[in-house]
Amino acid sequence: MSENKSTWGGGTAQRTLWLIGCVLVFGALPMLADRYFYDHWYHESIYDLDWARLLRVMGWAPTWTIAALAMWLHERPEAAHRAAARAWYLVTASLAGGLLAEIMKLLLRRERPDVLGGDYSFRAWSDHPFSTSGLAWPSSHTMVAFAAATALARLFPRAKWVWYVLAAGCGATRMLSHAHYFSDVTLGALFGWSVGWGVWFLMREKIKA
Repeated sequence: MSENKSTWGGGTAQRTLWLIGCVLVFGALPMLADRYFYDHWYHESIYDLDWARLLRVMGWAPTWTIAALAMWLHERPEAAHRAAARAWYLVTASLAGGLLAEIMKLLLRRERPDVLGGDYSFRAWSDHPFSTSGLAWPSSHTMVAFAAATALARLFPRAKWVWYVLAAGCGATRMLSHAHYFSDVTLGALFGWSVGWGVWFLMREKIKA
């Protein structure tokens, strides 16, 4: 058995330890840098810039629904079933990333950085228990962007770094606008990547058919 299969094909305990380790690296450790990025990374009118608006919509799920439709229309004449599976993969990954982000926000309940001027603020369960408005951990834009980027990296592997750079840029603009902490973005990136891979494992037989 290869080293890769030995690592990722282990038992439940081993996979759980890997997941906990990744959450610590991408969720807990970045919290040490949250204050630095809040104090030093800020552009008040970031979304007045065309390139920033472009990067932000990488984290908007309808962007990838439109892209999936275009991909399906282009590939359908050659292999209709495969084209549909590839399109559904991109749509499902991006939507699942957004949905999971909203659920995590409801559970973690950390508010946006500007609520207390860069200090952490957590919303009480009694205060709008089922609303994610004003909640920030993880960044849903980043999570959608990385879920979609991971899907596109599987569908178009030669261009994978294009998708990941766009997703990272989306996260960067969310920090520059003070909409999110650094750890909001890193945790969103981790779970977005995980969602993209998870949906791939569920749909890969149809995609490859």
